[in-house]
Amino acid sequence: MKRRTALMPKKQTAGAIPSGLTETEQDLLSHLQNGYQLETDLQGGDPLLRRLKDSEVIRPLSATRNTVKALEDRGLIAPAEGNHPLRVVWRLQKIKEAKSRGHPQTQRR
Repeated sequence: MKRRTALMPKKQTAGAIPSGLTETEQDLLSHLQNGYQLETDLQGGDPLLRRLKDSEVIRPLSATRNTVKALEDRGLIAPAEGNHPLRVVWRLQKIKEAKSRGHPQTQRR
């Protein structure tokens, strides 16, 4: 007799986030993996997370323009087209793409 198991929705595993990141950077990446988009002003400041499903907005208190810059420098996020001319929308890059760029923080040892 076969047992039926309930199918759980597929979520990103914690292993998909590279090690060596600060807690704030890990938090931003996990939100991006779970349906949020990161938005900043043109200089990378005033970050906010917007859930795409219902436009709920979260302002991460510990995230700054330096956090966004560090994630961009590592190749983990990239700017994308947005609707507002004074806001930059950031998208999560695929981890394989970031590894192929050769950044030491994202390569396995």
